[in-house]
Parts: sequence; C-alpha cells; structure tokens
Amino acid sequence: MKKTIKVVGAIIENENSEILCALRSTSMSRPNLWEFPGGKIEKHESVSEALKREIMEELGCTVELQSVFRDDVHEYEDVIVNLITAKCRIVSCQPNAVEHSKLIWLKRENLNSLKWAPADVPAVLNLVAEMARK
Repeated sequence: MKKTIKVVGAIIENENSEILCALRSTSMSRPNLWEFPGGKIEKHESVSEALKREIMEELGCTVELQSVFRDDVHEYEDVIVNLITAKCRIVSCQPNAVEHSKLIWLKRENLNSLKWAPADVPAVLNLVAEMARK
C-alpha cells in the first residue's frame, strides 16, 4: 500500500497579477518540474502554519494565508500526494530560491507554458480558468 503525504502549495500573486512558480531542483523528487512552493504538513500543523513554515524555509519569506484554493489528490508511482493549495500574500521579504533551481513570476495566461508536477496541474488549470472568467 502506498503512503499518502499531505502537502501545501502556496499560490503567491504579486502586485502585477503574476504568480510565483518554482522549479524543483535535481536533488528533489520529481526534478525539473514546476510547482507552487510549499511542502509537507507536519502532524501538529494547520494548513496556515505549514505554509508559513515551508515558505520561510524554501523562500526566506513570511506569508499570510488568504484562502484555501483547492484540495487535490494525485497518485504517483511511489506515493499518493494530497496537495492543498492556498492563495497567500507576502508579508515580508522578496522570495529567493533556497531549495529550488529557479523562481519565476508568470501571468496566469502563461502558466500552461511550464511543465508542472502532475499534482499541481489541477490548481494551474483552475487559475487559468479563473483568469478567463474575469
């Protein structure tokens, strides 16, 4: 039986309506795929607490959770990932790629130009659709 891990992903939008995208490094599982920054939720943590901790570790920034966006489950070959994506705003600092190979800011209409980790794809599609409705 595959292990299920619960993770958070931060959808961070800047003042130019661009969304932060993070490229997984070659030392990470599923390398060279794009994702929303974040990571595992520890047993004692809420979604908000996990997001704040993970974004501080991965980007060196403080964020504030605005709203949970999606709650998706994706089954990989080796693990089942329950990814909770949440819209956040940066409270302090500028993001730096501490663990990722690269960070870029993209307009919603350009998000599909990247090769995303499969678990992140439903949120990406939802963000692009959300933009089309505006």
